[in-house]
Amino acid sequence: MKINIAIDGPSAAGKSTIADLVAKKLGYTHLDTGAMYRAVAYSALNKNIPFEDEEKIVEMIHEMDLDMLPDGRVILDKEDISEKIRENEISMGASNVSKLEGCRKALVEMQQKICANGGYILDGRDIGTVVLKDAPVKLYMTASAESRAQRRVLQNMEKGIEADYQAILEDIIKRDYQDMHREFSPLTKAEDAIEIDTSNESLSQTFERVMKIIKEKLGE
Repeated sequence: MKINIAIDGPSAAGKSTIADLVAKKLGYTHLDTGAMYRAVAYSALNKNIPFEDEEKIVEMIHEMDLDMLPDGRVILDKEDISEKIRENEISMGASNVSKLEGCRKALVEMQQKICANGGYILDGRDIGTVVLKDAPVKLYMTASAESRAQRRVLQNMEKGIEADYQAILEDIIKRDYQDMHREFSPLTKAEDAIEIDTSNESLSQTFERVMKIIKEKLGE
């Protein structure tokens, strides 16, 4: 029987990358919930809907044709927006729309339906505390703001996206504050989550540590 795995933590802590690797190793599906909020922000921006207009944002969500594919691609209204939603403007937009109770409720319901039968790895800000409260494995991944900014710079450069370290660092610090202080479902570590600081670890080291935790939890 497949279980669900919850991974929470701040922006650019490596959650999505680790979730992808673990999903492939276990034969699970990685559902990137952060990308869902980014898709909402991207759609709102294109439709000129203010991020604070909760009523129109929620209405838009119910009309969106959003597909989260197993290979990680995000398809919105038949368009592949996987790369477009990784830009800094969309990142901050995602943080803004995620503060809206109606937006979170709509997406959380969508996420819970998708994961009903197990076999999913979800990463985000409130997976272990709200979306998958009963997940047998909960992780909280974090890292210093400086190390996260440097990783984001390298990621952007690899994708051909403009990367300004100072601007990205400031955005990360700002988003951390917004995510931790929003009224609904703020970023917080679940009481039963295991914290992993990746500041001084390589990707392979973090992956090995995470797999060890999962195997121990599953009694393997």
